[in-house]
Amino acid sequence: MAAVGAFLAGHPAGAATAFVPPEGCQVDYTVQLRGCRVENHYRCAADPAGERRISIADQTGEFFISRIDDETRWIGSAAPQDGTFTALDLAGSADNASFTTLLATGRDDYDFVTHALGGETRRYIGHDRLTGESVTVSGQTLERTEFSMRIEDEAGNLLATRSGRQLISRGLRVFFGDAESFDSADGTRSDDISTPVSFAFPGQDGFSAAKPIFDCDMMMSLMSPNPHHPTL
Repeated sequence: MAAVGAFLAGHPAGAATAFVPPEGCQVDYTVQLRGCRVENHYRCAADPAGERRISIADQTGEFFISRIDDETRWIGSAAPQDGTFTALDLAGSADNASFTTLLATGRDDYDFVTHALGGETRRYIGHDRLTGESVTVSGQTLERTEFSMRIEDEAGNLLATRSGRQLISRGLRVFFGDAESFDSADGTRSDDISTPVSFAFPGQDGFSAAKPIFDCDMMMSLMSPNPHHPTL
């Protein structure tokens, strides 16, 4: 619980208009996404070198925080609204994600395990592949990837599959969403679009914004799209 408290400490309330990171942290840039979401990417002096944190908010406020390293490995994630906390089992994972491998070979296969507060264990098996396509958003060159992922419980039972497209930035060393489908083992399917629409860096309009601005009218009647897998 102490780790959860440290992860969530200092985050802004839902009504905030500007994102304020925890003490000792500094915002690097802000990304407005489709689907009425905004991301603030920031670093904290107390974290290991190369680690970054990402705060995701919708029209009701911050609902998800992820922590990644320089290889885009999912170190941990938290949902402030319900206290859910999940951490990567680095040693217990057969093949952790590698951004370096993806850039060098065009494909990265992974097989990693996470543990949630309360004991739930999940295994993620899949791959990311560069398609050769790219787009430019606010001067940032983003390369498109295709991915496919299988999610299992501790006993190896299928929980869900995810597939679709994402976007990466070589310079920022991070994944962004695009368009994907999530299929539960019970046959339920959901589709999501969270493509970046604009970037804002220090001194630019929209930097450190706490509120999303795109597609929010159409999302007002929906619940927060808490991601099934954090942004990598």
